Amino acid sequence: MQDEGGQQVELGQYLTSGHFLQSTFENWESEFLQMALFVVLTMFLYQKGSSESKDPEKEEEEVDQEPDPNKKDAPWPVQKGGLVLAVYKNSLCYVLFILFIASFVVHLAGSLKDYNEEQLLKGQPTETYMQYIANSRFWFESFQNWQSEFLSVFAIVVLSIFLRQKGSPQSKPVDAPHSQTEG
Repeated sequence: MQDEGGQQVELGQYLTSGHFLQSTFENWESEFLQMALFVVLTMFLYQKGSSESKDPEKEEEEVDQEPDPNKKDAPWPVQKGGLVLAVYKNSLCYVLFILFIASFVVHLAGSLKDYNEEQLLKGQPTETYMQYIANSRFWFESFQNWQSEFLSVFAIVVLSIFLRQKGSPQSKPVDAPHSQTEG
């Protein structure tokens, strides 16, 4: 923003600037959305031959079994049962979606702060949160990251059907047929 009459800032100031918050949390937002949806979608969708998918020919896998509170070293939510267990059973998805929402909110706040600072330097009017959430700049920032994250997930799911990487748990054994889902 120095080009527009702004002042150079020190590292500590930059870490709380709208630009830093917008850039950092825009990226985190897309990462957490990607991970949350990946976890949820792999519960229901199958891709025959993908190492990222459950085997569609199996009735039930180990991850689908009900937790046993009597199992040695079971986590305390499993031993406690009830509502605590109900939340714990889906805690990965809950936390990933909460992190997505928190990142979305901080991205919005940082992006608005950065936008309004630019507007002030140009002598233009600033916007409120309600105005800015309808601003195409904000949604461009979000969607450009979201699409790249989904492209990368799509690529690993599809490519893992046909390609191999010796030593990677994301790949099937090199000599496995394309239709094999267990690696």
